[in-house]
Amino acid sequence: MSIRGYFVAFSKCTIFLSLRILFLVPAGLQVRSQGDSQSYNKVMDNITVRQGETVFLRCALGDVVTHTAWLNRSSILYAGEDKWSIDPRVSLVTLNQEEFTIKIENVDMTDEGQYVCAIQTSSRPRTTSVHILVQVPPKITNLSRDVVVNEGSNITLMCQASGKPEPSISWKLISSSGDLVSDDEYLEIPSISRQKAGTYECTAVNDIDTDVQTVDITVNYAPAVSEGRDVGVTLGQRGVLECEADAVPEADFEWYKDNRRIFNDFDGMEIVSTGLGSKLTFFNVSDGDYGNYTCVAINTLGSSNTSFLLFVVIEPTSSTLLQVQDGSGGAMSVHSHNCLLFIMILSFLLRF
Repeated sequence: MSIRGYFVAFSKCTIFLSLRILFLVPAGLQVRSQGDSQSYNKVMDNITVRQGETVFLRCALGDVVTHTAWLNRSSILYAGEDKWSIDPRVSLVTLNQEEFTIKIENVDMTDEGQYVCAIQTSSRPRTTSVHILVQVPPKITNLSRDVVVNEGSNITLMCQASGKPEPSISWKLISSSGDLVSDDEYLEIPSISRQKAGTYECTAVNDIDTDVQTVDITVNYAPAVSEGRDVGVTLGQRGVLECEADAVPEADFEWYKDNRRIFNDFDGMEIVSTGLGSKLTFFNVSDGDYGNYTCVAINTLGSSNTSFLLFVVIEPTSSTLLQVQDGSGGAMSVHSHNCLLFIMILSFLLRF
């Protein structure tokens, strides 16, 4: 016989001897089994209770009773009004000629199992047994940590949970759509792209409750710079070149004119950079500022660049003339007051 077998046999023997001593049952008194037609043993329906709740164990008496006891799998809880259990959660509720009821507060998984109400009447002993089933809300016990990976890597996330009934597990990417991405405890993402970065939610559900926890995935990728826009500025005015880049981790920016790097506060220029872009500002554009510029965005995974042209814009004056080309290619100047005269004549003719 195995060690477990000896333990079970010893427990049964202990309960039997405890009842024999407690009830002073004569050795020759027959106790019928559940298979007999006149059985003295009654089995009640299972009691299902949630973890943390209180369960009441009620045993109907009725006949003239001399001794009563409530037992669990291996020990006596109550013998009449006498409490044998040292568990403070167990207490007596009712003991009279009609019923014998005890309660167990803050029920836990260790309380699950069979309970027996043993009764000694003036004529014969009888037992009533009931099985307590404890339901436990889900609890996520093992979850992957937040991860940072490079674009193109393979990712596996894990989410394990306990509970009774056994919880079902699902994964989804928290986004505007909230699409389900897996209905298993493992979530595999092959060759991850930047679009798959974000917060992933693991949900464990059973009939009792729901538990939710999240994992953040950060996907690193090289900078991608937006196409530069050429800017025209009048001599002596303020001009700004703007460079935008998408990158994780955030990019650092460098500016060049031709092949020469430009530093902050250099020759009346200012460079202001954030993680998403950089601005090169000219406070007073001079002839030497016009030309081609290059913005370079750099992070640990690579770099990207774009070009700009800062070109001159001639400011118009109040004495601007309308230039009309004659047949020989020469220029004829028509003063602006002639245009006004033409408009007046046209208005006069339109009256008729």
